[in-house]
Amino acid sequence: VQLQASGGGLVQAGGSLRLSCAASGRAFSSADTYAMGWFRQAPGKEREFVAAISWSGASTNYVDSVKGRFTISRDNAKKTVYLHMNSLKPEDTAVYYCAAVKTWRVITTTAYEYWGQGTLVTVSS
Repeated sequence: VQLQASGGGLVQAGGSLRLSCAASGRAFSSADTYAMGWFRQAPGKEREFVAAISWSGASTNYVDSVKGRFTISRDNAKKTVYLHMNSLKPEDTAVYYCAAVKTWRVITTTAYEYWGQGTLVTVSS
């Protein structure tokens, strides 16, 4: 499985961005039902969980700091997962990573099997 994140950039506080993560391989196959997650890592900080979505899309999970502002979605036909980010704040500035895992119970941890390369989001005040 290979993951390619994109969509980062510079945005003013209060603005919006949509991140995309395109997958190749079996991450979006019904034979291998991978959950997908987004993480972020700010300079000098540890990587933190942001959001996750089950293979079917029926279940989602968010870190408290983004609830009501970010929405994760996926299109299995396009093999792509999205992170819609609204009302962005300077503290959302980080490199954002997408990742794939088969076990839902570990989605808030970094125990994912596959990782993308990251895309930088910078929110100016």
